Amino acid sequence: MDFAFDARTEELRGRLLTFMDEHVYPAEAVAAEQRAGLDSPWQTPAVIEELKAEARRQGLWNLFLPDDEHGAGLTNLQYAPLAEITGRSPQLAPTALNCAAPDTGNMEVLAQFGSDEQKKQWLDPLLAGEIRSAFAMTEPEVASSDATNITTHIERDGDDYVVTGRKFYISGAMNPNCKIFIVMGKTDPDGPDIRRQQSMVLVPRDTPGVEVRRAMRVYGFEDHWHGGHAEVVFDHARVPASNLIGEEGGGFGIAQARLGPGRIHHCMRLIGMAERAVELMCRRAVGRTAFGKPLAQQGVVQEWIADARVAVEQLRLLVLKTAWLMDTVGNRGAHTEIQAIKIATPRTVVDIIDKAVQLYGAGGVSQDYPLAELWAGARTLRLADGPDEVHQRSLARRELKRFL
Repeated sequence: MDFAFDARTEELRGRLLTFMDEHVYPAEAVAAEQRAGLDSPWQTPAVIEELKAEARRQGLWNLFLPDDEHGAGLTNLQYAPLAEITGRSPQLAPTALNCAAPDTGNMEVLAQFGSDEQKKQWLDPLLAGEIRSAFAMTEPEVASSDATNITTHIERDGDDYVVTGRKFYISGAMNPNCKIFIVMGKTDPDGPDIRRQQSMVLVPRDTPGVEVRRAMRVYGFEDHWHGGHAEVVFDHARVPASNLIGEEGGGFGIAQARLGPGRIHHCMRLIGMAERAVELMCRRAVGRTAFGKPLAQQGVVQEWIADARVAVEQLRLLVLKTAWLMDTVGNRGAHTEIQAIKIATPRTVVDIIDKAVQLYGAGGVSQDYPLAELWAGARTLRLADGPDEVHQRSLARRELKRFL
């Protein structure tokens, strides 16, 4: 077995690590200071646009897209260590490289299922980093972990579709540069196949009847860096029928195609978040004294650091195996592994960050260190793209089926 990265991956890793050291990490404090001086916390600090321009100049752009036409042409296995590096600064680095969710998943949907007209109008400016987007699927009134439950209506009316429904935790929607929503709703609510009742349509933000009502908080954070997580109401919002993505009844299948890469991308970045937490733990341990000796000499602290290192290495290997399978046998063939990483990674990374918080004491829950926001982001990913329990249920059924 060859565990080495190939030459292109190593070359990109070197360039990206340098970019992080020279541009991203120094920009973290600058971005926070600039945001504090903006008229609205949802505006983008100028330094982020500077990072985007520099990343594009260096060819560190759209690395997540596997096709050469729209992206860097990297495989999942090649992209994994790069996404991990960006996870070390999740507020800035993914956006700087135009590799931030939910835009990544939306670009994948448009690249794979969009019409030529849709690609020209929406995909091209997303690829260029000129606009942002949102994916409107989750609803407050139903258990959205079962996508067949959604109640938003998408009704055909002549040459238009009329969208009516209420969504929440719609990531990115508070960003004023979020110009387009991909909305999932039911075009055939009484159809016999519950997985063919849904469709997806493109709804521009400025469509009459679209109201971005409020920002939903995540453990008290409004998540300004990623454009927030909004409650959005669609009140008979009318769009041309040409805004349908793919075919009527294809929404569930498109959602599944979107979520596979999204899940592994989250896990890749989570490993980077864990590495940042381990680094912060070590720095604190060697620089802080309690009860007459450095924290690094306390046995419990040594256990936390050792256990964290073991856990990170285990997760990385599982994620890389999953990426390799997705490249070689496809997302369906890697279904078990995708669910395994989605269960294991957020849960484990939350625990690692939690230990780092404990090591920093009051500072760990404050705004003076990134740990509180890292914890909130990692904990939320135990819900995003399907909660742990849904994946556990499906994975257990697949295992049990072998013995029935």
